[in-house]
Amino acid sequence: MLLAIDAGNTNVVFAIYDGDTPRGRWRISTDSRRTSDEYAVWLTSAMALKGLAAQDVNAAILSSVVPATTPDLIRLCKDHFGCVPMRIGDPAVDVGIEIRIDNPREAGADRLVNAVAATERYQAPLVVLDIGTGTTFDVVDADGAFAGGIIAPGPTLSLDALHRVAAQLPKVDIAKPDRVIGRGTVGAMQSGMYWGYTAMIEGLLRRIKAELSPTGTPPVTVIGTGGMVRVFAEETGMVDHIDADLTLRGLLLIYRRNAKSGG
Repeated sequence: MLLAIDAGNTNVVFAIYDGDTPRGRWRISTDSRRTSDEYAVWLTSAMALKGLAAQDVNAAILSSVVPATTPDLIRLCKDHFGCVPMRIGDPAVDVGIEIRIDNPREAGADRLVNAVAATERYQAPLVVLDIGTGTTFDVVDADGAFAGGIIAPGPTLSLDALHRVAAQLPKVDIAKPDRVIGRGTVGAMQSGMYWGYTAMIEGLLRRIKAELSPTGTPPVTVIGTGGMVRVFAEETGMVDHIDADLTLRGLLLIYRRNAKSGG
């Protein structure tokens, strides 16, 4: 079985695949102080609830955008699952997509994995809208190449920053206000976050589509993923598909590609 690990800024997500079949999926908050042994105690306990044991795993693949967590996740695989993980970003690992940006080494592991999964299931040209700690728009052109995109702060990060630096502004949750014009501080902040991010998403998607396919032919497909995408996707009406498993499926596809080729 394959252990797939997606280490993001907010959460580390683990999944076990038996061939094409997902056998379990678990997430834990990202903490650079967490050791490989701590990961192992938590993960093997969670796996046991699904009838899975560490010895069932014989391969692993890792995507990490948090360098401080990467060594312990590698040790987790080596010491507790008996395998060296395939790592996105390792030059020996072929992700299977052309990277058509100024400096291909700058392409984030999670962004490439999402692009790979999206092109396997959806028609290019396409945009992957990933709303989490950051908000990213990852573009795949009509030829199926990763063509760059946009990176912006995520809504929760922006809201937390506003609370931290402005002494009189409270900490509020992200929610859809009934009105655009807030009648109080909380309403005004929620409006700024919800309607502000909705407007940003709509505006940037329109501009991306105009650059990517000026005539509208072929049409640009928008795929939404990430922990907060559902909060905004319905309101914008511009997200064609929501795919919560995009990153993990991309890891599975990349693992297969390299295992098959002997990489």
